Amino acid sequence: MDYEIIALDVDGTLTNSKKEITDRTRSALIEAQRQGKRVVVASGRHQFGLKAIAEELMLDKFGGYVMAFNGGRVINAATGEVMCTKYFPRECIKPVCDALKDTDLTVMTYEGDTIVMNDKVNDYTYVEAKILGMSFKQVDNFADYVTFDVNKLLIAGEPSLIDEYRDILTERYKGYFDVFKSCPFFLEVMPFGVNKGASLAPLLKKLSLDRTQLIACGDSYNDMTMIGYAGLGVCMENGENDVKKIADLVTASNDNDGVAKVVEDYMLHRKAEIA
Repeated sequence: MDYEIIALDVDGTLTNSKKEITDRTRSALIEAQRQGKRVVVASGRHQFGLKAIAEELMLDKFGGYVMAFNGGRVINAATGEVMCTKYFPRECIKPVCDALKDTDLTVMTYEGDTIVMNDKVNDYTYVEAKILGMSFKQVDNFADYVTFDVNKLLIAGEPSLIDEYRDILTERYKGYFDVFKSCPFFLEVMPFGVNKGASLAPLLKKLSLDRTQLIACGDSYNDMTMIGYAGLGVCMENGENDVKKIADLVTASNDNDGVAKVVEDYMLHRKAEIA
């Protein structure tokens, strides 16, 4: 099968435990692009946190794409054009905050290049700001403050509490928005029907490609829609067991160049041993 495009989750997939793209992975992806293949960086991150990665992979030169907010915003890296953007229903922000009011879960979103968060603090409150390299602002009344359009809400806290409120919010607000984990301590709250898999479909159509020509690599729950949608769905060895179950292939871990091996084997058509 000739795979023409690859969609890559970032944390736990494209980058290793040090949040770096290894030389082998970078070289494989750039070579694939030189051969006419397309690369899509697909992450729950704000686009600000994907800029350096897009530059490192030369997506602007080769016509790649950045998919931020789990597909809530898709950007042409060559032109900077926002191809589509989906907003969270503003009327649902207060109900989410009310549901969390008796917990120490942090709820946050993005205002320009600043992370806005409520006044609840836990061990995971500032992780997002550190990952993205963005400044943050705490506000007393989050629901009243957010009067502007946002692509998603992010909830941070203890993994056991994240699991509990994933179930509570999913059951209580089914059909209004979607809720899923991007890692054990992060809960993504997205506009209904917006996910990585759903956002790849119109992009492929625009490129005159179909899903059988797509490889998608990920490691966590928010990657399941694109892994299930792709012609070749790949989970990293370090990925969640539920994700491995739906994948067509389990590659090496993010610390052992799992993405590079997939690109080398299935796009560059050269078999190579994982070093």
